[in-house]
Amino acid sequence: MIQQSHRFQQSSCDYYLGGSLANLGDYADRTRSVLLVDENVDKHYGHLFTNWKKLVVPDGEEHKTMEVMEQIIDGLIELEADRKTMLIGVGGGMLTDVTGFAASIYMRGIPFAFVPTTLLAQVDASIGGKNGVSHGMHKNMLGTIRQPNFILFDYSLPATMPEGEWCNGFAEIIKYACIYDEELFNYLEANKEKALARDVAVLEFLVQRSVEIKTKFVLEDEFESGVRRWLNFGHTLGHAVEKIENIAHGKAVAIGMVAAAKISEKYNQLPPEQTNRLIRLINDYRLPVTLESDKEAVFNIFRLDKKREKDHIHFVLLNRIGEATTKPILLDELKQILQEI
Repeated sequence: MIQQSHRFQQSSCDYYLGGSLANLGDYADRTRSVLLVDENVDKHYGHLFTNWKKLVVPDGEEHKTMEVMEQIIDGLIELEADRKTMLIGVGGGMLTDVTGFAASIYMRGIPFAFVPTTLLAQVDASIGGKNGVSHGMHKNMLGTIRQPNFILFDYSLPATMPEGEWCNGFAEIIKYACIYDEELFNYLEANKEKALARDVAVLEFLVQRSVEIKTKFVLEDEFESGVRRWLNFGHTLGHAVEKIENIAHGKAVAIGMVAAAKISEKYNQLPPEQTNRLIRLINDYRLPVTLESDKEAVFNIFRLDKKREKDHIHFVLLNRIGEATTKPILLDELKQILQEI
């Protein structure tokens, strides 16, 4: 196991890379903790949670709401959680998001930690301190930026994911390769068969490299005023598609990345062969590439995107694979571009 400690602006977070959920008691005091788990995780791993206080929430992005948040708060009150109680989220990206948000607002803030169980949560959602819930059609509209005390990365946990969910996690890894690391892009191309076959050594490398890249961006720009925005590559359009089509986050981001690459051709002279290379890689990882959503509906969600400032949106584009930039694009121009994609 690799242990790392990262000092963010307001707190530190310990990473336990290659730790084990079965040994959670080594990292947290079970008498002063409450586990928050989704129903699928409880079904697979509930036998490990005996002697822990536990709250179970329904699985699925549609439950990332204030209604579920109220149920969690009611549960914490019922369990007599106080300001020293640690809330530990064991689950995928939706679960880590609501755990961090609940912990941030309960009694004005209690400590929390994550055990991400999906590939997507291990490489992206659990890292960086963004916590929150969606509101209506607007993903993550309500939330906080606050770091967990620790994140426990158990590489065996994603093995229980269904096939579609497994592919879903690769979208965020492809994103890191696009915005920062062409060598990672090359690795994904060369190791696609092993990655899709859930090769443990490949998984460990991909998780560790992804964690390293995201942590670098967050340490440099924790509150997203500069380069951390690059982590939104594919997400501005992806979040809209995710809400409209009710599809998995990774699939929506994959569609968003292809659209962002095509926009990059227009604004940044990204060579079309680079866009085609990205499309091939996304296809190889069994993710969609075509925007089929109603363009008007997508634009209506754009208009209230968190990255909007006045009449433009800060859009993440590529100069080339491995190098990103952020460009303010007028909403009126985006509306026209959407029709052309």
